[in-house]
Amino acid sequence: MLAPTESAIRASFVNTTQGEAKRLAVPTDLDFRPWDDLDFLGWRDPSAPQRAYLVAEADDGLIGVALRVAPQQTGRVRRSMCSLCLTTHTGDGVSLMTARKAGSGGRQGNSVGLYVCSDLACSLYVRGKKHAGPRMHETLTPAEKVERTRSTLTAFLRKVTQ
Repeated sequence: MLAPTESAIRASFVNTTQGEAKRLAVPTDLDFRPWDDLDFLGWRDPSAPQRAYLVAEADDGLIGVALRVAPQQTGRVRRSMCSLCLTTHTGDGVSLMTARKAGSGGRQGNSVGLYVCSDLACSLYVRGKKHAGPRMHETLTPAEKVERTRSTLTAFLRKVTQ
C-alpha cells in the first residue's frame, strides 16, 4: 500500500458525513507505518475504543470505512478466528466490527459486519511479521495468503458500498 496523506484518508470515507470524516482521529504515526507490508490502514480510535477505521486502496483510489466495534463477552476464555486473515486469537483478539452501509442503505440503518483482528494488524499477521500464537497449518504460499486476505477485504468493502 502507498502511504496516504491525512487529507486523502479523510476524503476516502464512504459511510460517514463530511463532518464526521473531518473530526475522526487519524493516526499520528503515518510516517512510521510499514507501508510495504500493509494491505490496508486500520486503526482504533484511542479516545473511543468502540470506533475503528479501515482505509484500503481500490481501483479508483482509496476507500475508507468507519467501523463500530461490538462489546467483548467476558467471563470465558475463547479462541476466535479473524475473517480477513484467518489468524486465531485467544481472549479479545478478534472483534465483530460493523460498518454502516454507504448511501441510502446506511441512512436506512443497514450495516455489514466482519470478525477482524482487534488490532487491525491482519496484514502483518498474514506475512508473519506479527504473531498471535500458533497458526493453523496451511499449504498456501505467503503470497496466496496475502491475496486471500485482499480478496476477502475487497468483498467486504463491496458490501459496504452496494
